[in-house]
Amino acid sequence: MIARLRGIVDSLGDDWAVIDVAGVGYQVFCSARTLARLGVGEAAAVHVETHVREDHIHLYGFLDAAEREWFRLLTTVQGVGSKVALALLSVTPPDQLMLAIAAQDKAALTRASGVGPKLAGRIVSELKDRAPRVAAALGGGGQAPVMSGGEAETGAVADAVSALVNLGYKRIEAHAAVVRAAQSMGDGAAVQSLIRAGLKELGPRELSR
Repeated sequence: MIARLRGIVDSLGDDWAVIDVAGVGYQVFCSARTLARLGVGEAAAVHVETHVREDHIHLYGFLDAAEREWFRLLTTVQGVGSKVALALLSVTPPDQLMLAIAAQDKAALTRASGVGPKLAGRIVSELKDRAPRVAAALGGGGQAPVMSGGEAETGAVADAVSALVNLGYKRIEAHAAVVRAAQSMGDGAAVQSLIRAGLKELGPRELSR
């Protein structure tokens, strides 16, 4: 099984790149984010996920291990194949994907081609508990504030997030700000206290329309 390739970028397509390794060209399918960082004639080293089927062998390439791990995680969800997983990673970096899942921000996921509201809901539901563990294992646990046990939005936290969203803030930003506040203030923090702390952290930033 191929796990990594190092060579020269021979050519690029809409969703693939050909990496020349000692005269052998390997076609790897990539997210738009990875493709944007590759250049024809330039050296490249990509982490590879190999899918073997009866009728084909496909290689999926990623410039960082985090993107590959998220690709693996996403494809465990029913209805999320490799194409949809790459589409999600094309529009949402791994750290933002973690935040979107933690915030149950289905709208952020539907920006990806092939992801409708129903599939976005399934992704959030199935990954809300597993995603934080993946982020922590990759060393990114501190970048995506979440509450354990899949209870990131219950009680006062949920009410505070809802209030900030109603004020016009993006759900993903509101969730992150409120969860940080809840972690700092401890159990039993009142809704109004969480809202004030969230507003203080968000500041006079541009509100979503």
